[in-house]
Amino acid sequence: MSTNIFVNFATDDLERSKAFYTALGADINPLFTDENAACIVWDDNVYFMVLRREYFSTFTDKAVADPKTTAQVLVALSRDSRADVDAVVQAGLDAGGSEPRPATDLGFMYNRDLEDPDGNILEFLYMDPAAAEQGPEVYLAEQA
Repeated sequence: MSTNIFVNFATDDLERSKAFYTALGADINPLFTDENAACIVWDDNVYFMVLRREYFSTFTDKAVADPKTTAQVLVALSRDSRADVDAVVQAGLDAGGSEPRPATDLGFMYNRDLEDPDGNILEFLYMDPAAAEQGPEVYLAEQA
């Protein structure tokens, strides 16, 4: 059995969000995209549903947080290398995103944060495969 992940984001500008996420290298599934929502496809198992704020609010009885002022979730996506992390963040910056914090380099893991134009936070990270397999403490001890 395979598990798919669908992350739902509210947006104030659906067209801007579609342009932003495709600039990062994601695709749009037109079968699940209309005037209220866009299905952003990262790979065969990871999707973002970017929903107009008014439409998003129909899925919950709670107040919809403003991601420019409130962090509710941080979505982390792995990349194949440090260079890939830098490239996707740069593409996001060029497409209207912002980088709210400096890069974090722990030796075994490198990550950068990127805010989309609505303020939703994405973390792009690369972890050395050996560190992922052994755990960071063993990996770092072997590097010393």
